[in-house]
Amino acid sequence: MNGIWEKIYLSIKKAFSEVNFKLNIKNLGYLPRWLILLLDIIVVAFSFIITILLFEGIKLQYIQFPFFSFLVILGYVFLNTLSFWVFKTYSGIIRHSTLIDAVKIIIAQLAVFITVLLLNGVSKYYYDSKILLTTGAFFNSLITFILLFVYRVFVKQIFENYLDPSVTKTRVLIYGTDFKAIAVANAIKAEVPKRFYIKGFIDPMAINEHKHLINLPIFSIKKTIPVLLRYQKVDGIIIADDALTKEESVSIADQCTDYNFKVFVSPKITNWNNDNNLANSIKEFDIHDLLERNPIVLNNDAISKDIENKVVLVTGAAGSIGSEIVLQVLKFNPKKLVLLDQAETPLNNLSILVSGLATQVELVYCIADVKDNNTIETLFATHKPDMVFHAAAYKHVPLMEENPKQAVLANVLGTKNIADAALQYGAQKFVMVSTDKAVNPSNVMGASKRIAELYVQSLQHLNKEKTTKFITTRFGNVLGSNGSVVPLFNKQIKKKGPVTITHPDIIRYFMTIPEACQLVLEAGTMGKGGEIFIFDMGKPVKIIDLAKKMIRLAGYIPEKDIKIDIVGLRPGEKLYEELLHDTSKNVPTYHEKIMIAIDDTKDCQKQMNLILELISHCTLWDNYQIVAKMKEIVPEFMSLNSPYQALDN
Repeated sequence: MNGIWEKIYLSIKKAFSEVNFKLNIKNLGYLPRWLILLLDIIVVAFSFIITILLFEGIKLQYIQFPFFSFLVILGYVFLNTLSFWVFKTYSGIIRHSTLIDAVKIIIAQLAVFITVLLLNGVSKYYYDSKILLTTGAFFNSLITFILLFVYRVFVKQIFENYLDPSVTKTRVLIYGTDFKAIAVANAIKAEVPKRFYIKGFIDPMAINEHKHLINLPIFSIKKTIPVLLRYQKVDGIIIADDALTKEESVSIADQCTDYNFKVFVSPKITNWNNDNNLANSIKEFDIHDLLERNPIVLNNDAISKDIENKVVLVTGAAGSIGSEIVLQVLKFNPKKLVLLDQAETPLNNLSILVSGLATQVELVYCIADVKDNNTIETLFATHKPDMVFHAAAYKHVPLMEENPKQAVLANVLGTKNIADAALQYGAQKFVMVSTDKAVNPSNVMGASKRIAELYVQSLQHLNKEKTTKFITTRFGNVLGSNGSVVPLFNKQIKKKGPVTITHPDIIRYFMTIPEACQLVLEAGTMGKGGEIFIFDMGKPVKIIDLAKKMIRLAGYIPEKDIKIDIVGLRPGEKLYEELLHDTSKNVPTYHEKIMIAIDDTKDCQKQMNLILELISHCTLWDNYQIVAKMKEIVPEFMSLNSPYQALDN
């Protein structure tokens, strides 16, 4: 039966299209209110005539007096007009009619019926006769309501289904049959203009098959979801089941995208603002959703103890990681938050964002370079931070491979300046944000971050008074960070390709920015000094699979619609990254996603001297001399796809 109605619907829509009716809902203006009122009055007169024709026994009592009958009809029309005006039944936009409009019509007709009863009573008292029979008045009000309601529904359906060629509706099934699924369906039906055409619901429990929900069929999954979607001839699915775990949602999305079906997800009930925004909140399932994991449970009391009413400094505050740390730190109400970055525009953008949060925290925005020791010392002397999150760094592997001097100055000297100042001015904790590229580094950037780790660890061990706790956090790639692969792929997909990857076998660990920063705060709280905390990054992701998923999520077919080009490994790039050194061991903590990397103890003073020598001479040495000294400090630094491989022989 549904197939018949679908064919009728498509035939009518095609007919309208072929006649080239260019009645775009956005361009066709709304009718003036007076014209709608006039149409309603015509309907009232028409319904009065129908009442007389249909019911012989309820004609006008004074039909033998035509002039008087005319006055009665005229008076009845005037009475309806007055009721319409009082209850504003004509004020709504017909093509957007809702249940409220129907209620207004019911109230208006009820008022007319009651008024006729009162007039009949008066007429009966004075003239011993009714103007209209009570039955006639009732049926006339009923017919008037039906006609007014039906013509509004008819106009609404015409506009929604046939006269809006600019809106291409996505044909979907809704996954779920509970209250939320119904609410999502109703919100979609009320959406203007409509994005979706709902063909039914999917019951994951398969207990309501062949039943209907709000006049839409319920299907069960006989084989797989893609088979059901193909059989029902839909474009995709809307996941509206809050009972699903993140892994289950991702599994459904994976099944669908592998067969080029679109996947949409509605917000959780707890995140609903109001029904009007619900339909707009339905978004396409993107790569962040596919890679995102279940929410992290933080030890908020311990973090609050470290941050609340304290002075906190965040370096690299305008970057992807730094800005998220800023937003999360603000939740714990520090006394003062100092945001340091050398990039003026991004820092200004962050200030605009933070200013909209209605926070009472004192905010200090500092444009400065971590390489400038005098400025850093002045900043620490002025604000005396209790907690330091050091996220400032150069991170792009190919650029640092060409500019090792800048890598050392920013990542090593910059870390030294911040760490030394933290110790000198009595900061309680210094938390450094590092990278998995520091493990068995194959490039200058990774080696510079490893040297920064060694400096921080050496400072902890050589600091006999232990006034400042130096802590390092190490994790892999974060989704959506500036310059990362996901934004790059998005740009390439928007341009219809090609999507470029460096090697078909390259794999990476991924974590969302909020998740990484939450773990940074948690690790900073649990750190006692000298630890390198590593995070559970989940399963590694093959980059070519990531590219294919992103292409499918965008509605394209990999290699058919958008090509994937293999461009070769970049200088210093590995096929895979590691979180632990070969000689390291990891020790669990009370948090399931945080571990401690235990490195072999080394001569801290010797390491410190080598690092100081590297810093003091890097402005005088050429690139090869700088990299040679870096390899001396980090013996496991073995260059890949780089001219510095000659130094490894």
